[in-house]
Amino acid sequence: MTAEPLDLLRTMLLIRRFEERCAELYSGGQIRGFLHLYVGEEAVAAGVCAELTEDDSVVSTYREHGHALARGVPLESLMAEMFGKVTGCSRGRGGSMHLFDRSRRFVGGNAVVGGGLPLALGLALGGRMQGTPAVTACFFGDGAMAEGEFHEVLNLAVLWRLPLLLCCENNLYAMGTSIAKEHGSTELALRAASYGATAWPVDGMDAVAVNRAAARAVDEVRGGAGPVFLELRTYRFRAHSMYDPDRYRAKDEIADWRDRDPIELLAARLRADGSLTDADLAEIDAEVVARVTAAVEAAAAGEEEPVEELTRFVYSDTSTAARSVR
Repeated sequence: MTAEPLDLLRTMLLIRRFEERCAELYSGGQIRGFLHLYVGEEAVAAGVCAELTEDDSVVSTYREHGHALARGVPLESLMAEMFGKVTGCSRGRGGSMHLFDRSRRFVGGNAVVGGGLPLALGLALGGRMQGTPAVTACFFGDGAMAEGEFHEVLNLAVLWRLPLLLCCENNLYAMGTSIAKEHGSTELALRAASYGATAWPVDGMDAVAVNRAAARAVDEVRGGAGPVFLELRTYRFRAHSMYDPDRYRAKDEIADWRDRDPIELLAARLRADGSLTDADLAEIDAEVVARVTAAVEAAAAGEEEPVEELTRFVYSDTSTAARSVR
């Protein structure tokens, strides 16, 4: 199964406009905390998530807005979470880095580099033990491959032939450290293959290429072949976070990658084959912008969690009655 390119374009535009608006709101003080933008990497989320079923699970990183939107987490609940409102997908408690939607098996972002990998391994193991055909897709950056849990997870996943899809978003930088200064070997797919996993690199700026790779990978994982590792070679157009002055990248490098904007590349392909006109693109974009605007208005008008509820989910009930039940 592969997705329709026009659907991939719609998803990427939704992610881009959502994030651009979040950047504006953050600069204006309406969104607080940390904010890591996905601008430039939209093809990865759109292409991979289009191949997952509702029974599959997704584990993400702190740069997770794109994954959540591509997974189908409602735009309104995501924006409300950005505002810290109780109608947010994490009841306003998680913010940008801790999005969660149980009903869509979006098992949240993780503020710890590589922290989602052991969680994804557990989900994949749980699915195997329950005898389900579900796949667990785990997104992480190139920096996570320097963490011990990556190697432990991949080794166990291969040994136990777990249904785990490892999606490494190689955007060349772990915060401000270039991949060449972090890894002795920068061929990440080859490193993953050394554990015995099926692995290959993909042009992460080409949504169609990502989607085709994901379709093949999901089929292999679901078929019982064990874990598959995709090295998705992409690039973030913005700084690591809104706090980052971004002084470690050359302006020419950023400009060169911007020339390969995944949205523009796919739109150009669709124009060339007659599937899209400029008027069509303008109409789709206007619809997306209107949806984002409505979500912002709803989030701004939403309620904050009552003060008396603030300790809920934080402290366990240690009352005598609760102890007697245990």
